[in-house]
Amino acid sequence: MKRILIIEDNQQVLEDVEEVLSLKNFHAITAQNGIGGLQMAEEEHPDLILCDVMMPELDGFDVLKILRQNPLTANIPFIFLTAKNSRTHMREGMELGADDYLTKPFTSQELLKAISTRIEKQEVIKQENAAKLDNFRLNIAHCLPHELLTPLHGILGMSDLLLNYYESMEPRETIDSIQTIYDCGLRLHRLAKNFIFFSELEAIATSPNVWQDNPEFTDVKDIICYSAHNFAEKAKRKKDLELDLEDAIIRMSSKYLTKLVEEIVENAFKFSESGTPVRLISRVNEKLFTLHIIDQGRGMTDEQITNVGAYMQFERKHYEQQGNGLGLIIAKRIVEIHGGGFSIKSSSEIVENIVRHQTVICITLPRLTIDTST
Repeated sequence: MKRILIIEDNQQVLEDVEEVLSLKNFHAITAQNGIGGLQMAEEEHPDLILCDVMMPELDGFDVLKILRQNPLTANIPFIFLTAKNSRTHMREGMELGADDYLTKPFTSQELLKAISTRIEKQEVIKQENAAKLDNFRLNIAHCLPHELLTPLHGILGMSDLLLNYYESMEPRETIDSIQTIYDCGLRLHRLAKNFIFFSELEAIATSPNVWQDNPEFTDVKDIICYSAHNFAEKAKRKKDLELDLEDAIIRMSSKYLTKLVEEIVENAFKFSESGTPVRLISRVNEKLFTLHIIDQGRGMTDEQITNVGAYMQFERKHYEQQGNGLGLIIAKRIVEIHGGGFSIKSSSEIVENIVRHQTVICITLPRLTIDTST
């Protein structure tokens, strides 16, 4: 039985709506003011809220604003009941996150149709989220054990070798074994850091005011240059790196910008062959900073691009590169949280009977403009 919260200070309207809902097998929860409605919404977590606009102390707009700021109630479908029918009035409610408006007086059919439409829409959203969650779990089940066990096997295997045979090992063999243990430890450390970073991003995504209230501004060019050169050197492909960068100031901390660039550039080198270029091109206009990262690696299908998500590493059976697939989704999440755009395009062409793929990641971010006229 679906639970519907009615917040209405007019006793007659409240009783009439409650009666209509009860006859249609809805479980009606009632509150006669905004404060009581907020309390009931948090305690009962209804499937839908019907709320009057004009109420004393706390009106419907204030109720909706508070509900949308609370993670427990932010996604509950919300329908205003109002005696006002002005476009400005309705627009104000929609901008706050209302799903629909019913203008008093309304019929039982109008009320039930509005409720049915919103509940059906919410069910579709729930099903989509459940499918995403199942896919998320499946990817974790496939990728995470491999990512954890591979470096652990290296650490344990080399440690056992050193403990049991160190007396008979040559110095070079000992150093190589220690280096392997260290490299495996770094891989585990990076995995742990990425999980923590991804969790942090998900928390921020549900409370965007965390960064909006405390913005940081960063010059982009130096950070991009440093990160790109760093990964080109690690990949022993400094000659493959091509930079064509314009500078800008964006509203993003250096921590997030560094992580964003690192993840994409590392992917570009990891999934392309030595001798092929990895290009970073940035351009600036009045409002936006745009960065393109271009590689000639194995490419991506349309389906793979659509399904870019956490813990997905495509074609794992055929390509055994290290990496748990968090890189692209971390980069995408950083961009989204900061009000930017993230897109991937991949194309192929045949040159001298050889298939060559090109992948282009395009990032757009709002830039800070400084008024020099004063």
